[in-house]
Amino acid sequence: MQNDPLSDALSRINNAARAGRRDVVIRPASKLIGRVLKIMEDHTYIEEFEYVENGRGGEYHIRLSASINKCGAIKPRFSVKRDEMEKFESRYLPAQDFGILIVTTNRGVMAHTEAKKIGIGGKLLAYVY
Repeated sequence: MQNDPLSDALSRINNAARAGRRDVVIRPASKLIGRVLKIMEDHTYIEEFEYVENGRGGEYHIRLSASINKCGAIKPRFSVKRDEMEKFESRYLPAQDFGILIVTTNRGVMAHTEAKKIGIGGKLLAYVY
């Protein structure tokens, strides 16, 4: 039984990257996982991903690049204001300008750098570096 599908998906990606595998299958699929994967693809942490309908909630087929050191979900999902972003960067990322925090905002799911440019806050979902 899965309690947090996003956390399970990021754990699968992290384990596959550590084992040196290039392909990962994540099931069940959700819109939130798809949006997080899109952000990871935009920042070149994964090469590509594809949604496949299998009659049981769908699944994502992911091709990893060799650039993931670690990724994970942030639990509990902290609320963060636009001027508090640096505190969480230093908590979850190993160095300044190395890695991304994935934030859900009222304008959608985005990386923390984009949220800082726009000047909005949100809730923290995940980190990738």
